[in-house]
Amino acid sequence: MSEGAFLYIVRCADSSLYTGTTRGSLDMRIAQHNDGTFEGYTSTRRPVVLVYSEWFERITDAIACERKLKKWSRAKKEALIQGDMDALHVLSKRRTPFGA
Repeated sequence: MSEGAFLYIVRCADSSLYTGTTRGSLDMRIAQHNDGTFEGYTSTRRPVVLVYSEWFERITDAIACERKLKKWSRAKKEALIQGDMDALHVLSKRRTPFGA
């Protein structure tokens, strides 16, 4: 497990979503969010609840996916969390013609 990393999404106390990655134990990382170990987004929005996680063999892949998800709409993130791939596909379609 030392080469890879988890991508995760937590739901904060204010219902906002936070996306992150960790090389270490996922349980430990969620506990750190809830303890306020690190300053940042979740430190003022505790407690947090893990709602999605995915293991990547390479940390670079986890980080790339994290960056992609951080640009997604809330609706797309919620579809991913629910495992609703049909809704995710619909939400991923371009809303305006290319070049418009």
